[in-house]
Amino acid sequence: MIDLYSWTTPNGRKVSILLEELGVPYTSHAIDITKDEQFDPAFLKIAPNNRIPAIVDHETGQTLMETGAIMLYLADKYKKFQCEGAEYWRMMEWLMWQMGGFGPMLGQVHHFVKYNRGKSEYSEQRYLAEAARLYGVLNTRLDGRDYIAGTDRGEYSIADMACWPWAARFDFQETDLNDYPNVRDWYLRIAERPAVQRGYQVPKYVSDVPMP
Repeated sequence: MIDLYSWTTPNGRKVSILLEELGVPYTSHAIDITKDEQFDPAFLKIAPNNRIPAIVDHETGQTLMETGAIMLYLADKYKKFQCEGAEYWRMMEWLMWQMGGFGPMLGQVHHFVKYNRGKSEYSEQRYLAEAARLYGVLNTRLDGRDYIAGTDRGEYSIADMACWPWAARFDFQETDLNDYPNVRDWYLRIAERPAVQRGYQVPKYVSDVPMP
């Protein structure tokens, strides 16, 4: 029913985890970004920004790129993993926070600290500091909560699924999740979910889910 074009990155895992949580049939297609397969003309017809992931829903004919759009589409279609009422907008707020800050800034840490250390001390310090700030923001949000959005202690939603795969690369970011105990507990709570374990390995196995 759904074709998922993805790779083993945090953004790719956001959607594969959601699809596994939904339990709907889908077929994964590996787009190896280390071989520039994201520039293949066939893929560009689905994702003109040449970024993974992207989906094709053969039931509706809908094609989508950009993880936020894909996750909102799937949550709305299947009426799962989205909050209601005022908490819908809280969920949306934190989904946008991930897409505008938590993901892009941690991605810069990966680029300058993990893969290009020593090329720009300024960039390393800047993005490590911003990563620490963002983890602090999330830690504060999770104080007294199990999940990011939802009433009372929260409910598991696409906001959590969007943020979690980026936190799963804490080693790339030289971040000790024990320094952020609320984030650590949230991370472990989600990591134990069978659907998360499965979605983490799409489109192929790289490693077990990292544990702090």
